[in-house]
Amino acid sequence: MTARLNLLPDPAFAQLKTALADRLEKMAATIHAEQFSALLDPLMRQTIERGFGDAGAHEGTVWLLDEAAEHLVPAFNTGPDAAQLVGKFKQPLNSGLICMVFASEQPFIENEVHKNASQSKLLDSRLKVRTHAMIALPFHFIHACRGVISCVQLKRNGSDLEPPGFRPDHLTRLQRATALLAQLIEFRLLSQATGWSSA
Repeated sequence: MTARLNLLPDPAFAQLKTALADRLEKMAATIHAEQFSALLDPLMRQTIERGFGDAGAHEGTVWLLDEAAEHLVPAFNTGPDAAQLVGKFKQPLNSGLICMVFASEQPFIENEVHKNASQSKLLDSRLKVRTHAMIALPFHFIHACRGVISCVQLKRNGSDLEPPGFRPDHLTRLQRATALLAQLIEFRLLSQATGWSSA
């Protein structure tokens, strides 16, 4: 017979549960675009970059709520224009599909998204590209939606090539990578909150 795995909580830690939960919430609430790069370790970067690649995306972005809770701001981006975006571009919460996903906490996938009247053209205009297809997912960690993870297929000015678009299995692959990233972040925060790791 297979031995049963016993992972019951230790009663000795029960009285610390509320204090630990409060501490983790406070830590998570301080993570904005400016701090996110310091939080990411190589495994986290590999996890989300592979997720974007497995989804067939040209590039992907991690968006986080800003400190004033008025905008979503790129905290990480894998594209060639990352330096123009990360910590600099701000998407108002009252417009765009990314912010719709943040507000609804529901996943979104659409091809020919440039035809959607709800898509904000602010970023495309800034980078001189056309977003052809998009996947966007709510990004939860420490029991709250902290932002959005999105990936896109782009058509750049002067190009005649139409991107192939996304399929439902691409959405599934990005959801898996997003869940893994969230767990890695939570483990990092828990380790630091308890002093288990000082990294």
